[in-house]
Parts: sequence; structure tokens; C-alpha cells
Amino acid sequence: MHSGEQGSSNLEMFGSLLRFFRERAGMTQEGLGGYAGYSKSQVAMVERGERAPKGKLVEIADEALSAQGALLAAARKLKTSPLPAWTATYAEIEAEATALHTYANHVVPGLLQTEAYAQVAIGCNYPPLEDEEIEEQVAARLVRQRLFQRKPTPALSFVLEQISLTRPIGGRHVLEEQLRHILEVGRRRNVEIQVMPSDRETHSGLNGPMILLETADRRQLAYVEGQNGGYFVREQPSLGDLFGRYGTLRAQALTPEESAKLIEQVAHEL
Repeated sequence: MHSGEQGSSNLEMFGSLLRFFRERAGMTQEGLGGYAGYSKSQVAMVERGERAPKGKLVEIADEALSAQGALLAAARKLKTSPLPAWTATYAEIEAEATALHTYANHVVPGLLQTEAYAQVAIGCNYPPLEDEEIEEQVAARLVRQRLFQRKPTPALSFVLEQISLTRPIGGRHVLEEQLRHILEVGRRRNVEIQVMPSDRETHSGLNGPMILLETADRRQLAYVEGQNGGYFVREQPSLGDLFGRYGTLRAQALTPEESAKLIEQVAHEL
């Protein structure tokens, strides 16, 4: 089991234990949140294993729910990641991938984000994250970008919708810095960045974003992320369909050279 999967499992087990003691004590999620400075939704996320317990929640809950140290002991075994539980395993596979191909349709993908852009993008989350959680996730996102310097050198490609390059996340200055960064990354020999222009009349990626990976042992898999989580696609014919779809997307998009000219033009006009 990957450590990302283990961390997710540990969070779910802790959440189930917290819910057991809370319900046994006859306390609502809102009531427990009032003791610990949490909202009802934040307590619910911890109980579902979607969020690690922060602050004094464990200590306060253990006492308020008469858990007699059980929650404290369970919390000591938690191995958490600053990434959302459903992306922790993906991040581990990504770090070791020999090839990675990304189609992004609404925002610049994490591997290409600057720190300032990532700060704003992660800060847009709902429900709102604590400042500490935002900083942790930004740091984790920047660590993922070590993939560009890794040896052996992975093959990386990106197809970006034009709207993701013009949407002013963080304002004009942040966007211009982001576009310059994309151009710089695109100059690497192992990276190809293409733009899907907004006026394209045919488009094979209308079902949404996707990430295709190849592992060191030449296994292929895909990762698809939605509003409430992500999942891997490993089996045929669905996997082959996604790889074929991405190949068609690349043919429909501007060439890397044309894309660089467009990105430069957008940055210049800001």
C-alpha cells in the first residue's frame, strides 16, 4: 500500500473513532465544534477522513467526549499529508513517472503554477481553508515541481485551454508572472506546452481535464479529478480511450511554437 493510501486510511479510521465517541456522548457535530473552535462542516470533514485534525481538536474532543485517551492514542498514529487525501497517492506516482501528459481546461495545472498563483488558487477553496493549510498545500505543490529537474528526465506535455491563460487569477501582475513562468518551463527539452485556442470548432476533450502517466515499468494509467475527489483509470478500453483522446487534443491544439507566441502575446497585452 502506498503511504498516501495509508495516510488516507488512517484519517478515515480516526474520523470513525471520533464519530463513535461523539455519538456515544450524545453531542452534535456543531456542539463539538463549539468546544474546539471548529465549524460543523469542519468537524464533519474530519469524521469523513477528508481533513486531518488541527489545533487542539484531539485534546479537547478526548476530554469532552470522555474518550479516556483513545483519541489521543489514535492521533499519534496518524500519518497525514498536506495534500487532500484523494490526491496523496497520485502525487507519489507522479513523482516517479517517466512520462506525464496533462490536459487542463479551467486553471493552470499545479506543476506549472508559480507560488503566487498557487496561493490564490488554493485560497479559493470552499469550504475555506485555514491559513496554515493553505501554506502547507502551496509548499506541497511547489515540491511536486521537482519533477522537472528529476533524473532520469521524464517526458512532459501539457495542453492548456486558452481561457486558463487569460483568467486573471490573483490579478494582472500574478497572471503575467504565471505566463512568463509557463514560457520558461516550455523551453526545457523534455517539456512541450500547447494551447487549445478558444475558437477551435472541434474539440475531443469536452468531457473535462485528465492526466495520463507512464510508470518506470512502462505501465500506463490515467488520473481524473472532479469536484469531490479523483480516481485512477487502469483498465481497457477506458484507459486506451483517454490516451487516444489526448492524442487527438494535441493534434487539434496549436503547436508548441505557435502556443509560445500566443502566450507571449497575452502576457505582453496585460
